[in-house]
Amino acid sequence: MADKQGPTPAALRRAAKVGDAVTAPLRTVLKPTAKLGFPYRRPTVPRGVEVPEEPSKLGADYDTDWARRPLAKAARTVIHRGPLQLAVSALADPEILGTDRLDDLARLDDDAPPLIFAPNHYSHLDTLLMSVAVPEPWRGKLMVAAAADYFFDKRWKGAASALALNALPIDREVTGRKSADLIRRLIEDGYSLVIYPEGGRSPDGWGQEFKGGAAYLSIRTGAAVVPVFIDGTGAIFGKGMKRPKPGTSRVVFGRPLRPEEGESTRRFNARIEAAVTALGDESLTDFWTARQRAATRTNPKLTGPEYHGWRRQWALTEQRKVGDVGVRRRQKRRWPDLG
Repeated sequence: MADKQGPTPAALRRAAKVGDAVTAPLRTVLKPTAKLGFPYRRPTVPRGVEVPEEPSKLGADYDTDWARRPLAKAARTVIHRGPLQLAVSALADPEILGTDRLDDLARLDDDAPPLIFAPNHYSHLDTLLMSVAVPEPWRGKLMVAAAADYFFDKRWKGAASALALNALPIDREVTGRKSADLIRRLIEDGYSLVIYPEGGRSPDGWGQEFKGGAAYLSIRTGAAVVPVFIDGTGAIFGKGMKRPKPGTSRVVFGRPLRPEEGESTRRFNARIEAAVTALGDESLTDFWTARQRAATRTNPKLTGPEYHGWRRQWALTEQRKVGDVGVRRRQKRRWPDLG
């Protein structure tokens, strides 16, 4: 079999002539601008001079002020009352309890104080659920503290989060002064906040230890903290699941908590975690049983048993069987009645 021959020198010369003929008009057009400087070309930098990097506009530095302007607020209202509410109903079919514990504050109408809602966190679905479950008058002016390194690492994600959820970028490890000042200013303007004290979604279906973000912001702003327990979303769309599996869920609101005089962030955070733990027990049992255990500090921990591995997952399965939410639709098989 003969070897393949490459292009001949004559063919290459013809191709070069064609390329020159094509690019000649472009060079003629661009030649007058070749010697032009700034602002038509990037300014030169003298040797030995280091140009400082442009400040980041992503992560915790993402600007969300535009999302609270009238046009964005109107778009968000349409999103919440339309596709978001339909999606939550179809995926999670939520049962909402405990809103009567906020009635005294809701009766104040326009003077209803802003609140900090502090739920546990099992799924991305939790934020959508809270956007639907929080009662008026707080739902209309609700903002969400979102992880800056996840929801605001790209422009399109930041824009979508800010527009649809009125999300604010927050460092999940520590609440920075810039974020705290922004939240305080917005709370003074009447906005309420959803913040997850765990800092992130549960990695295995059990809860995590609370961090002091909600307690710190409450002490700093004077807004009361409403403990909230969300049940069932971990089984519907938990961390690591590629797609949601429709099921049922429950949202239980507790009574607002305020920091006591001279109370530290650590102690107030412990009270918030204990209140959410009691609401979790209430969701699985009943109000009276949960309050009896809370009085003796024997409510089952949200963090689950101390052991690890398959025993921990087994215990989670058994716990989910106790309640009547979180069960995925079409999950149970029914055997035919042959009798």
